[in-house]
Amino acid sequence: MSAINLIDAIKLPFRKEKALCRAFRDMLGFYPHNIGLYQEALMHKSMLAHAKGGTPINNERLEFLGDAVLGAVVGEIVFHHFPRQREGFLTNTRSKIVQRESLGKLATEIGLDKLVRCNEHNQMHNSYLAGNAFEALIGAIYLDRGYSYCKAFITKKILHRLIDIDKLAYQEKNFKSKVLEWCQKHKVTLEFVLLDETKAEDGSPLFNTKVVINGHECARGRGYSKKESQQKASKNALYRLKNDRKLHDELISVKN
Repeated sequence: MSAINLIDAIKLPFRKEKALCRAFRDMLGFYPHNIGLYQEALMHKSMLAHAKGGTPINNERLEFLGDAVLGAVVGEIVFHHFPRQREGFLTNTRSKIVQRESLGKLATEIGLDKLVRCNEHNQMHNSYLAGNAFEALIGAIYLDRGYSYCKAFITKKILHRLIDIDKLAYQEKNFKSKVLEWCQKHKVTLEFVLLDETKAEDGSPLFNTKVVINGHECARGRGYSKKESQQKASKNALYRLKNDRKLHDELISVKN
């Protein structure tokens, strides 16, 4: 245990929220100083919490800050990890690490999802809420301890334990590009059609997109952004193209 953590451990019995402080110590590798920041990072807006003056208390502002800090931290790590790769590769690798789906999984791996406070109606979007909370957590760490602690947490607790950065970097997850390549190979048209934009129960935007190949609807996908809905629709379309031989042959038999 470092000298700083030893001092924090000695002070622990005299602090409020001892259990939460210990939980974050196990999760982060250090004790929070301002536990209020971490409590705010766990608070979803659906709880409708307010300060004494009426100001809403939720993790949206910390999420905004954490998104920026996380991008910088991961960008620096990727930059040094792949010294010979070009900008496009680095950008793509960083995106794979910080995308919403990845953050939701990471939050679950470290147990953050169990600490998020939200109303029961929002439990169905738990992975989405957990991903937001993960970004908010980074924002809290940054304000509480600074950039170096954010970097140490991401490096030691995430990349070294939960993510194989080399495997992830070279793993192809751009389903939209794969659908486009398939269509170009078979000389057929491809169109992404936004069917509707609704609101999830927590108020977040929810997009529904369909993939149309040669005038035929092949698949649909929902996501919390247009890009995410297109990726999910593309993934579903690729599955159909691979497993539905009748559809596959029908699409390539009629050229526009």
